[in-house]
Amino acid sequence: MITARSDTLPAQAGGSHGSAAGFLSGNALELHAVSRHFGSLRAIDDVSFTVRAGERYGVLGSNGAGKTTLFNAITGDFPPTAGRVQLFGEDVTTLPAHERVRRGLRRTYQTSLLFRELSVRDNIFLAVRGVAAGRLSLRRPAAGAPSREATEALIAQGRLQALADTPVAALSHGQQRQLEITMALAGSPRLILFDEPAAGLSPAERRELMALLTGLPRHIGFVIIEHDLDIALSVVDRVTVMHNGRVLVHGTPEEIQRNDDVHAIYMGEGRHAHH
Repeated sequence: MITARSDTLPAQAGGSHGSAAGFLSGNALELHAVSRHFGSLRAIDDVSFTVRAGERYGVLGSNGAGKTTLFNAITGDFPPTAGRVQLFGEDVTTLPAHERVRRGLRRTYQTSLLFRELSVRDNIFLAVRGVAAGRLSLRRPAAGAPSREATEALIAQGRLQALADTPVAALSHGQQRQLEITMALAGSPRLILFDEPAAGLSPAERRELMALLTGLPRHIGFVIIEHDLDIALSVVDRVTVMHNGRVLVHGTPEEIQRNDDVHAIYMGEGRHAHH
């Protein structure tokens, strides 16, 4: 599933978003000298940047730049070896993943974590229940129950009405990505981390993905890891480019496009940096 792993989902809906400081802070995410070492390997080293509440932010870099490791440090899947992670003004560096979900953080993965035998509707319903109170109840909610209504609202928001009763196994790769993003919207998230959502998509599916990302409500900020420069730079407000685990440069999409060091990194990988 998208949010947290199924065994670490929060016990109640997004009513608990941490301290009042989270609402007063103008920043959704602050990274202060975050590092993650695996033995002598420095997967990420001294990474710092700030994502404002509601901002769309890009993290770019070639394979091995440390982008996914950085996401794991933010979500708590692999907490940082050093440094500090703040979410909506609260230090969450040592909090487990499900506590970060309770504070409004969501994340999609490079590899789909969907229930392939179940329908689109059932997958979305499970995402809704995963961030709802009483999620362990065995009783099937009535037709008018909030979780049922939230499921139908998400189906509409993700433009998945025509596929609602289709098994996930029958979906195209792009449609599965569309479903994952829709599931990440369950439970009123405030910040979503997208891990290479355009990977493996056709040109038509990429256009649909860009429409979905740009159409997200502005109060939901997101951070997108992406190889595809065209997609990333067209949907974000600001960008950090990583190289060999460190920050190479911060800037606006326009500044990144003009940066010679960025072009040097992507040279030889093609315009979309697939390899």
